[in-house]
Amino acid sequence: MSIRVMLVDDQVLLRTGFRMVLAAQPDMEVVAEAGDGAEAIEVLRSTAVDVVLMDVRMPKLDGVEATRRICADPDAPKVLILTTFDLDEYAFSGLKAGASGFMLKDVPPGELLAAIRSVHSGDAVVAPSTTRRLLDRFSSMLPSTDKETRAVDSALARLTEREREVMLLVAQGLSNGEIAARLVLSEATVKTHVGRILTKLGLRDRVQVVVLAYESGLVRAGGGAGPTPL
Repeated sequence: MSIRVMLVDDQVLLRTGFRMVLAAQPDMEVVAEAGDGAEAIEVLRSTAVDVVLMDVRMPKLDGVEATRRICADPDAPKVLILTTFDLDEYAFSGLKAGASGFMLKDVPPGELLAAIRSVHSGDAVVAPSTTRRLLDRFSSMLPSTDKETRAVDSALARLTEREREVMLLVAQGLSNGEIAARLVLSEATVKTHVGRILTKLGLRDRVQVVVLAYESGLVRAGGGAGPTPL
């Protein structure tokens, strides 16, 4: 079954380029397009989509707010943010809004296709080290109210000691293989722990784990471990 992709960008030429690349793949199909976030939300009401390629800077409704509204639906398609500049604050906001990752618009076609497949399979497409660099730069944009902090601490309290340990390593940028080697576990076991962490915390993917770890103070800007939440 083909991966149903939606292209959201106010530049028709860019959409055309992406559509040509995707159309050449036997496992992908461009089923919808939109020129801004508002149009994208409207189209999604009547079109089944698996992955949305979302620009951030668009008229009427930008990609960040569109992503937030789309991802609020539990059955929402996965969103892959496309940005012009590496470590763009808009990309950071997109991750916070629920996107499964971000890529640069000038990404080589092969990497874009791999990213779409990864997102569709449930993985995040932002390398953990890249996510950490992005969060290091924009950690000051992570204000939390006392109520939000208490909610995060309550959620973290549901994790087992091992799950907490795995979460910390995910947030520090380690892959499943690296975590397995560090904790002397199989990769399958680490993957199971990551899945349970996502379920217990109500998160979509590893990117959201990293964001929550920074928000909760589990990891400090710079990649170091913070105080363990109670």
